Amino acid sequence: MTGRTTDSASDVPAEAAGTVPRLDQQLCFALYSASGLMTKLYRPLLDPLGLTYPQYLAMLALWEHAPSTVGALGEALGLDSATLTPLLKRMEAGGLVTRRRDAADERRVLVEPTAKGQALRGRIKDVSLALACSVPLQPAEAKALHATLTHLVAGLRNAVAQDASADAEAPVSGST
Repeated sequence: MTGRTTDSASDVPAEAAGTVPRLDQQLCFALYSASGLMTKLYRPLLDPLGLTYPQYLAMLALWEHAPSTVGALGEALGLDSATLTPLLKRMEAGGLVTRRRDAADERRVLVEPTAKGQALRGRIKDVSLALACSVPLQPAEAKALHATLTHLVAGLRNAVAQDASADAEAPVSGST
């Protein structure tokens, strides 16, 4: 897969055909739309738990691996520390998690669910079941889509890492 859109009539890349790609043909737009709609579906299910969708994802990650460093949590969620730190501060203020310096390495901050945060774990099954009823896919289709998206995310993360690496190696303009 080259990542290029094609003119559906000729299978020629849209850029080569001299046309502007249509919005409804863009993978990025389909993913963006699906993500926004999934978040909207989750909102009424998570509101009674006092969780936002990003907080829900953070709790899922922490229930799997706690305590977790902020860095490891950010990597699992695909969030940078500038986004994750305020999220964790709100969760800590809400009594869902604790943050503390790692005694073995003061530079690292460990995060783990509190008793209140752990108590939510039992109620999350209801959220997952309710959401599954709203998704118009059969279980096998959902599993296949998940596998495809997981593969896509891995490839995109690799591409982003390569771009960042190339940027770091590029000479600074105006230097000798």
